[in-house]
Amino acid sequence: MRSTRQGPIAPNRGEGLTLQQVMEMMRALQEEVAASRANQERIQADLVASQATSEELCLSNEELCRDLQTHATEREGADQEPATPPREFPTPFSQEIVDAAIPATLVGPKVTFIRMEDPEAHLTDFHTHMILVGGSDAVRCKLFMSTLAGTAMDWFISLPDGHVTSFPQLTKLFRAQYIVNRAPPSVSYDLFDVRQYQGESLKKFLHRFGAQVVRLNLIDEKMMVHAFRKGTVPGPFNESLIRSHPKTFVEIRRCAVAHIAAEEEDSEKRTCVVPMRPHAASHPQTLRVHEATTEMKIPVKQQPYQPRKPSGRGRGRENVPPRHDFVVELKDLIAIPNVAERLKVPPKTDKRLGPNKNAWCEFHQAFGHPYVIAWRWDTS
Repeated sequence: MRSTRQGPIAPNRGEGLTLQQVMEMMRALQEEVAASRANQERIQADLVASQATSEELCLSNEELCRDLQTHATEREGADQEPATPPREFPTPFSQEIVDAAIPATLVGPKVTFIRMEDPEAHLTDFHTHMILVGGSDAVRCKLFMSTLAGTAMDWFISLPDGHVTSFPQLTKLFRAQYIVNRAPPSVSYDLFDVRQYQGESLKKFLHRFGAQVVRLNLIDEKMMVHAFRKGTVPGPFNESLIRSHPKTFVEIRRCAVAHIAAEEEDSEKRTCVVPMRPHAASHPQTLRVHEATTEMKIPVKQQPYQPRKPSGRGRGRENVPPRHDFVVELKDLIAIPNVAERLKVPPKTDKRLGPNKNAWCEFHQAFGHPYVIAWRWDTS
C-alpha cells in the first residue's frame, strides 16, 4: 500500500514544481514587461519635454536675433541724422471711398481750385470732364480732391475723418465753404450793357454779345434784337438793320455774315503794301536847275571858323579909338604915375553900392562890392 501511494505521489510533486516555476517565470516576465512599459513611457515623456525645451530655445534664439538687429539699427540711426517721420494726413473720406480703386486708363481733370476761384465754374468744369471719362461716385470724390490745392486742400484735410460719404455731400460742403466767391447772378437787362467798342470788328462784337446771351439764358427774342441794335455803332451794318427790321437773333446773324466778310476783306487790303508805280524806261529823268546848268560840282574847301571882325559902320565912328577894360586893385592903381592925382575920394554914404551886402570897399567906405575897382580907359 505504501508503495502504491508513493508511486503516484512523486509525479504530483514533480508537476507542482514545474507549475510553480512557470508561474514565477510568468510573473517575472510580467514584471519585466511592466518595467519596460514604464521605461518607454518615461523615455516618451523625456522626449516630449526635450521637444518643448527645443521649441523654447528656438523662440528665445529668434527673440535674441531680433533684439540684436534692433540694437544694431538703433546704433546706425544714432550715428546718422534723425530721419523725419512721414506726415500722416487725415482722411475725410469714408472707408468705402478709400478702398475704391481708380482705373489706370482714367485721366483726371486739369483744373485747379486754390481759394479765390468761382466754385460754380470749377464744379461745371469738373462735371464736364467726368461726363466724358465716366467714373463711380467714389472715383469722382477722389478725382475732385486732386483738383484742390493750397488753402482749398488745407480746408479739405481739416474735415473730420470719415465725414464724406458721397460726391453730392462733398459738392454741398464745397459750395458752402466758398459761397462768397460766387459771381453775382446776371439779370436780363445786363444785355444792354454790351456795346460795340470804337474800332471793334463786327465779328468780335457778335461773339461777345452771343456769350452774354448764353450766360443769361434768355429766350426773349425781341429783347435780344433790341439790345443788339442799341449796342452797334453807327455804320453800314446799323443802317442795314434799320432797313431790314430783323425779328430774331438768328436773322441778325444771317445779316451780319456779308458785312463780316466785307470787313475782313477790307482789313486785309489795308494791311497789304501798295506797290509803287514803275517809271517808263524811255522817259528821261528830270534834272534839277543846278544839275542842268552845271556839268560837275566843284567841291568847296571848308575853311576853319573865324570870328567876325567888327566893322566901323555909322557916322562919326571912323576916328573913335578902341576901348579896353581893366580890373585892378586900388593899391596897384595908385602906383601908376599921374593916376593918384586924378582920383577923388567920394563922399561917404549909408547906401549899399552893389549887390553883395557883405563885401566892404575901402575906397568908397561902403558895403556892396569888394575892394576892386573896374576902370575903363581909352588911349587918351
